[in-house]
Amino acid sequence: MTSLVARGIAIPGRLKPTDLDVDAGELVALVGPNGGGKTSLLRALARIEGAAGIVAITGEDVDQGPIARRRQLLSFLPASRDVTWPIAARDVIALGLDRPDENRIDELIARLELEDLADRPVNRLSTGERARVLLARALVPNPTVLLLDEPLSNLDPYWVLRIISILETAVRSGQAVLVALHDLAQLSHFSRALLIADGQVQTDEAPASLMASERFREIFRIEATAGGWAIRS
Repeated sequence: MTSLVARGIAIPGRLKPTDLDVDAGELVALVGPNGGGKTSLLRALARIEGAAGIVAITGEDVDQGPIARRRQLLSFLPASRDVTWPIAARDVIALGLDRPDENRIDELIARLELEDLADRPVNRLSTGERARVLLARALVPNPTVLLLDEPLSNLDPYWVLRIISILETAVRSGQAVLVALHDLAQLSHFSRALLIADGQVQTDEAPASLMASERFREIFRIEATAGGWAIRS
């Protein structure tokens, strides 16, 4: 079943008109050089900044539904972890809900091991701790589609692996998850990879095929070596 269908989505000067289909149960990585269009694609899918085109989730036009319904259809996690509000982490998570649901909030607090942080002001947490709180806020409405911009940034190795595991559980439950990613070492966890540069999707294929391609080496200007990566000569 196709969860997300996008047609002609675009942001002038940043994202060229793009069509995209993502099925339920897919974990999709968006990779590419800085400024290539990964964030713009996620923001266009989230219907931010007056993006052109149409996005439908399970057949529903996202632009036509009320805000409460939109939260059930999609969640967008921005790359910024800056939060200036002096409110408790628990209350930040609750902002993702349209009606109170303490059981659901407690479930996410436990899953992201936030018990000791739940009542602390979120602006006094570390960047990595805030990242987990904001991810919980994105997860709490249990949307059909998750749009996550750099959710693995600013995390220690345990939390990188733990959050990947949480996302894998989400796709097994039938959600579609799109993740902007810089850490290419994590690509093997994804079922599909979009290489984005110059404001458009350059290739759409399995991660292993992508990383072995000449187009990958051309765009990133690196190549694989026995020790990892090297600048391409």
